[in-house]
Amino acid sequence: MSRLALLLAVLLSLAGPASAQQDGAIAVVDQERMFSQSAFGQRVLAEIDRRGEDLATENRRIEAELIAEERALTDLRPSLDPAEFRQRAQAFDEKVRGIRAEQDAKARALAGYQETARQDFAARAAPVLSDLLEESAATILLDRRVVLAVEDAADITGEAVERIDAAIGDGAGDGDAPER
Repeated sequence: MSRLALLLAVLLSLAGPASAQQDGAIAVVDQERMFSQSAFGQRVLAEIDRRGEDLATENRRIEAELIAEERALTDLRPSLDPAEFRQRAQAFDEKVRGIRAEQDAKARALAGYQETARQDFAARAAPVLSDLLEESAATILLDRRVVLAVEDAADITGEAVERIDAAIGDGAGDGDAPER
């Protein structure tokens, strides 16, 4: 469960059944849109795209180098003692496995960066959403994806994005922004 979903559940529990029965107003936000349209989310997504492209470029370069190295080793095979060829081939295989592990770790770190950034965004957005819920006279805030039908007037995502941008901006200069 994402932190924002957890926040929404907490907000639901704080509203309490009595107030929900009295007013019953429900507001919805589209969590994905809220993140992707916010300055914070746009900065993070641009960073992820840049890093993803850098990683893909690096992977293509490494692949070309390994293909060339494998061809050179294959070309040497007839001139090498079988034991020496096996030793070189084994060393090459170990090198490939090591590189693959390193590149996989980089991809996992990139995914981890995105998850950390989303968690950071949710934590920073929580007080803004809480204030917005209070001001909107709604007693319940739900993620639009879990609602089967809703009037557009109940969707406060646009206002949430504006207020989140005003409160936290893109988060780039903050000391507790996710590590890069």
